Amino acid sequence: MTEFSKEVNTVFDSQHLKAVLNLKYTANFFSALGNKELEPYQISTPQYNILRILRGAKKPITMKLVKERMIEKSPNTTRLTDKLLDKELIERVRCKEDRRVVYVSITEKGLQLLEKVSFNKTMEQIERLTEEEASQLCYLLDKIRN
Repeated sequence: MTEFSKEVNTVFDSQHLKAVLNLKYTANFFSALGNKELEPYQISTPQYNILRILRGAKKPITMKLVKERMIEKSPNTTRLTDKLLDKELIERVRCKEDRRVVYVSITEKGLQLLEKVSFNKTMEQIERLTEEEASQLCYLLDKIRN
């Protein structure tokens, strides 16, 4: 295991700065790993996130709600859903009472795609932590955000 300072060949002014940069570096690492694992399915991480949100909703939900629930907030959620629509992974319906409101839902094809996706490499990395360490990491990340 290479220590972060050695990996980026830098000395940091403080442990706080080192922690922030290590967090960003690690998030980037997991993002790249996830993108690589989604490559065979020809969807991006934000598209995968949208599909998971829709599967979890179990009914059509508004685009506004999809945007609120996204892990990585994206200004181009409409474009992302357009691509999912083109691949027939989701359906989109305008509200009859208010044409500005758009509902989206996952299709059977979208559900089948989610069943195929597995993040084996990602899980191999995170499973280097014990359950207790993973719990502690979650606690610390929550503490930073709150």
